[in-house]
Amino acid sequence: MAKILYEVKQNTNSVSSAFGKWFAIIKNLETLNTRKLAAHISEHGSIYTPDVVYGVLEKFRSCLIEMLLESKKVKIDGLGTFYCTLENQKNGAQKKDEFNVTKHLKALHIRFLPEQAAEENISSREFLKKAEFINVESLVKGEESSPESGGQNSGGGQDCGGGQNSGGGQNSGGGQNSGGGQNSGGGYDGPNGD
Repeated sequence: MAKILYEVKQNTNSVSSAFGKWFAIIKNLETLNTRKLAAHISEHGSIYTPDVVYGVLEKFRSCLIEMLLESKKVKIDGLGTFYCTLENQKNGAQKKDEFNVTKHLKALHIRFLPEQAAEENISSREFLKKAEFINVESLVKGEESSPESGGQNSGGGQDCGGGQNSGGGQNSGGGQNSGGGQNSGGGYDGPNGD
């Protein structure tokens, strides 16, 4: 059964309104690169070798970037939608005809909005309900504590073919609204953030 590991950290940012408060943060065990993900997919009853899966993932990556740079959104059914947003310089142009891309644009961001269709909803709040949580301190101490459950199913990673819990989609948009009426970065991201 898959589990979400977390640790509880204190906010040490003295200018934060949450200074001194304690918050849970994810404890990631590793980052899977494309090769490792391809091997993992291949091990889940796939008829394709890791090299074939890797080739498809690499083509997906390059085509995703190509489509985003052509002002297209890319929706992966059961996972979510990738799209771009613009970040403008702070003060903008005084007049419409004075706007200059080189001068007034700061960045082009790739965003991700999790699937929100009822049967495949992995939006932040629904994804939370599907996860079970274990405090890493209980693992270090060797305690046999029962996992804290947000929902009845913790299958993330058990069956990567079903699409239900195979993707951990959370927008890293830095707290900006991602367009679906839901905050993409939301809340507290770490002990020194606000």
